[in-house]
Amino acid sequence: MRVDMITKEYPPEIYGGAGVHVTELVSALRQGIDVRVRAFGAERSAPGVSSYRTPAELASANPALQTLGTDLVMVGDIAGADLVHSHTWYANFAGHLAAQLHGIPHVLTAHSLEPLRPWKAEQLGGGYAVSSGIERLAYENAAAIIAVSAGMREDILRSYPQVDPARVRVIHNGIDVAQWHPVDDAAFLADIGLDPAQPSIVFVGRITRQKGLPYLLRAAAELPPEVQIVLCAGAPDTPEIMTEVQEGVRRLQRTREGVIWIERMLPRPELSAILTAATAFVCPSVYEPLGIVNLEAMACGAAVVGTATGGIPEVVEDGVTGRLVPIEQVQDGTGTPVDPDRYVADLAAVLAEVVADPERARAFGAAGRERAATRFSWTSIADTTRALYRELVG
Repeated sequence: MRVDMITKEYPPEIYGGAGVHVTELVSALRQGIDVRVRAFGAERSAPGVSSYRTPAELASANPALQTLGTDLVMVGDIAGADLVHSHTWYANFAGHLAAQLHGIPHVLTAHSLEPLRPWKAEQLGGGYAVSSGIERLAYENAAAIIAVSAGMREDILRSYPQVDPARVRVIHNGIDVAQWHPVDDAAFLADIGLDPAQPSIVFVGRITRQKGLPYLLRAAAELPPEVQIVLCAGAPDTPEIMTEVQEGVRRLQRTREGVIWIERMLPRPELSAILTAATAFVCPSVYEPLGIVNLEAMACGAAVVGTATGGIPEVVEDGVTGRLVPIEQVQDGTGTPVDPDRYVADLAAVLAEVVADPERARAFGAAGRERAATRFSWTSIADTTRALYRELVG
């Protein structure tokens, strides 16, 4: 069986969880089937990987049109595949057209949903209407949709009521605990100014509305002064959200020491060292289909504090591997807390509780690594995905 995997992100160009997912899934799937990767971006030398750039004629077009142009370029090359599998709306259009042109099933994995990310209009302008329409077209016509969590499945069926529920399968994201594991690197920690002898909370994520970083910055101001705040945050969606975060960090730095902001993407060993040293990892997202970063933190032995939304409660076991922060959200697709002050206060209280008991936090971390290893292995996920492919191809 030959499967063509369509993705915007693939090494060395990865900036989010979807890229991590595709990379690990492809590696695991190739143990049993022929997988050809078709990715956006610069040329790649890896075997079985083809790259596609934006057509020159669209160089100055809206980003959504650039995406569709890249999709069109790759569709013809999918000829000969038994099945096409796309990831995110960026690749969904190519998957949809390839299914029609070549008469093959189209599987798509839902990593996020455009209707639940209305702030993307800040980034794409009118292109957000384009991306939303393309996503709807793909979801309503796909042979199968993989939801990365049960929470994401519910979001799909609510956002796209025309989709047959039988076509939506839950296959979680995964983690490779052989690659993600505790790392002791005192020299690196000293270089960034992190003292492992003092409590710390760590955030890792893109600077985007859904990740809830502004709420975390407000909550951090309420933590005991000895708690270090480590922000591994970059790739802002818009200049506006970047400015908001910059101002929040400056306010925090005026009132406390130990606020460390790392904007560059860290290699795995360095990020693992930070997560290993953390008293707690925090995921303050207001929209999170699953959150691979939570699994990465768990695999490194960090206690995880996450918002009780989306797929996070399927990863973080409250009171066992970390803590969940309650949230009541506005039902307009933004994920905005009904009472932002209450959410910030609850987040601060839970973080304070965890860092106040380092022994319990370490127990959370040990349980989290065990849960990541036993419940979220890529081998199991690849087996389930191959079984879905065989069901569709026959």
